[in-house]
Amino acid sequence: MKSVLIGICAAFLASLALLMIILPVLKRLKAGQYILGYVKEHKNKSGTPTMGGLAFIAAIIAVGLCTLGIKDNRINLTLAVTAGFMIVGFLDDFLKIYRKDNGGLKPYQKIIFQIAIATIAAVFCYLNDLRYLYVPFGGGLSVYIGWGIIPLVIFIFTATVNCVNLTDGLDGLAGGTSSAYLFIMGLMLYTQAENFSSLCFIAVGAVAAFLLFNVNKASIFMGDTGSLALGGLISGISVFSGNSLYIPILGIMFVVSGISVIVQVIYYKRTRRRVFLMAPLHHHFQMKGYTECKITYAYVLITAFVGIICLMFV
Repeated sequence: MKSVLIGICAAFLASLALLMIILPVLKRLKAGQYILGYVKEHKNKSGTPTMGGLAFIAAIIAVGLCTLGIKDNRINLTLAVTAGFMIVGFLDDFLKIYRKDNGGLKPYQKIIFQIAIATIAAVFCYLNDLRYLYVPFGGGLSVYIGWGIIPLVIFIFTATVNCVNLTDGLDGLAGGTSSAYLFIMGLMLYTQAENFSSLCFIAVGAVAAFLLFNVNKASIFMGDTGSLALGGLISGISVFSGNSLYIPILGIMFVVSGISVIVQVIYYKRTRRRVFLMAPLHHHFQMKGYTECKITYAYVLITAFVGIICLMFV
């Protein structure tokens, strides 16, 4: 427990220090977020520095390697995958800033990069016999799926990464929801005597420092640099520990973000009408008059509540 607490504190302080260093640099470089014109509630956020994910992801990787990495190849790969998704997100953010629009990488480019990284993770699972899945609420029951782990892992990574990215739309939303997920997952993995438990808590410490700058009104955004990397981290921890099936349960609010966009797009193409005032769902609530703070609080609270139910059956 002492080593875990040291890891949390180290990650928090490292993330805090890096944020204090890069924030003035990003302001000087005018590395601000471009805000879409039709999101009128966000007009006053235009120009807010982005790519804050560089700080807390770097802190997670550094502290994770120093305290856990050498001991477990699964953790090494999780951190490498997280770094890979961070680089993809950084390229996307950089192009948006350089072009002064909200384009970034083309969708097919992002998907190609994401699938490439996910494939590496999937092959690793197959070659290292990580082909079992714990059954949620099964009291430790697991199922072996053999070669099926390859397509499943590819799907899990790409879906989770994009759903976390879609959730990053309000101040503190993606960071707060991810922190709740990682904290609960850390407690679950602690009961399984998993090294990943410590990595979860290290990530919570690093993201907590970021949230000091990101809660409403945010002075910095994580950007795709942070959201894609967080999705990769959550996927890696869950997949390599055999807890993939908990992602759609514990990550219910990420699923809601992804499904709301899919439903909106399909329904609009078929009927030229919208199910929601705006998708993802958090923007619908925002246009209904709910404040960013209330929406973020609700997302974090629901994640924590579902997590408590999961813990009762571990």
